[in-house]
Amino acid sequence: MKYYLIVGEASGDLHASHLMKELKARDAEADFRFLGGDLMKAQGGTLVRHYKELAYMGFIPVLLHLRTILHNMKACKRDVLEWNPDVLILVDYPGFNLSVAEFVHVHSPIPVYYYISPKIWAWKEYRIKNIKRDVDELFSILPFEVDFFEGKHHYPIHYVGNPTLDEVEAYKRENEKDFGRFAEDNGLEGKPVLALLAGSRKQEIKDNLPMMVEAASVYEGQYELVLAAAPNIDPEFYGKVLRGSRVKILYGQTYRILHHACAALVTSGTATLETALFRVPQVVCYYTACGKLVSFLRRHILKVRYISLVNLVAGREVVRELVADGMSVGNIREELSRILPEKDPSEIPFLNLCYTQPNAQVTAMATQGGYTWSYVDEDGNGQNVVADSAFILEWTELSDLHTANDEGKTDLELVFSEEPDSVTAERWPAEDRGQNFGNGYPEGESVSVEHAESWSIPGAEAGYIYEVDAVFENGTVSYGFEVKK
Repeated sequence: MKYYLIVGEASGDLHASHLMKELKARDAEADFRFLGGDLMKAQGGTLVRHYKELAYMGFIPVLLHLRTILHNMKACKRDVLEWNPDVLILVDYPGFNLSVAEFVHVHSPIPVYYYISPKIWAWKEYRIKNIKRDVDELFSILPFEVDFFEGKHHYPIHYVGNPTLDEVEAYKRENEKDFGRFAEDNGLEGKPVLALLAGSRKQEIKDNLPMMVEAASVYEGQYELVLAAAPNIDPEFYGKVLRGSRVKILYGQTYRILHHACAALVTSGTATLETALFRVPQVVCYYTACGKLVSFLRRHILKVRYISLVNLVAGREVVRELVADGMSVGNIREELSRILPEKDPSEIPFLNLCYTQPNAQVTAMATQGGYTWSYVDEDGNGQNVVADSAFILEWTELSDLHTANDEGKTDLELVFSEEPDSVTAERWPAEDRGQNFGNGYPEGESVSVEHAESWSIPGAEAGYIYEVDAVFENGTVSYGFEVKK
């Protein structure tokens, strides 16, 4: 089959490239032609025009480049008809793509498929008329869109799950966390990383990045500011915007940065969801000109309470949003202070786990100030490695863990790097991890902790997540671990 795809920005390039890969796996004769980016080009086919030539946002930039935009749109419409694909696949980018859909619908029998539906539930809901008329099949990646399109507008769609989840999980499976190597490869100083994700379009970068950097600069002594650069933005542009700041600019490493970051400032978009999936605490920053007017319009015209995908999916404010007149250097700095660790991970006592069976494997976590660090590897050796999650019981993802005896039990000796004043423990069924419990995780079952020459949990059972709370002179540290069946 012949597939013509159109994307308009970096996230669309990523999602479309994965779609192309899957199509090739199912269609040996797949032939692609597209407006897209480097990731799509790597999958093969003909790149007609790079999305760098399409990515304009904001009234003034669009007005200044209107002739270019109209030229690109006209050329694209003509090219689709001349190539005559078996299907036209549009990916997000509604201002451009819906116009192409209308043209193709009127002038040809080519079926129009829309992957990653336009977010008309937030803005320009009237576009539903265009979608019903010009789009043959709509594929949604957000669960609440099903009720919007099917329940409210009686337009059947396909909910296909969110590709960002697959992309992040695949990355984490294939890439072990190694902060030392990450720092060495990129010439970093080795301090904890504060990630900056300022969008992929020049206007939003100009609007947001300077304030993000100014707000975060007060933490440069403790943290290293690392910018996840958009692939379509030249280093010279970033240099002008940053004006000689000490921010480290890294290209092509967004996931690697998030994998090793302890906190992030993020411009609204797919990046907010990616950051959350890497379990990195974040503040969403989105500045607009005429902030007070935009805030008024947002309250009275926009049909959603939130702008970040994290909060939209959750239906509540999970991450703090600073939008329009709510975004200022002072507000960013205040919110950042709430999510940054209270201490450097190296200052927190670590826990060694010793086992009655030599091949028992347990991964342990330590939390302090709302963050999680790993201090024990799968062989029981102490480490200082930033862990996957800040939510031990609900979100921690552990490697394969095993019990060593037929009864599914192992005696755990708890050896701390400094002696705690007291230790208590609770446990939860491992199968409950990841469930949404609304107002918090349910109360756990108390577990007996013995203290003789050392602290221990006798007969720790497979299939449970354990939390050990150790009280030290400077506060309580919680350690979580799982023993698997």
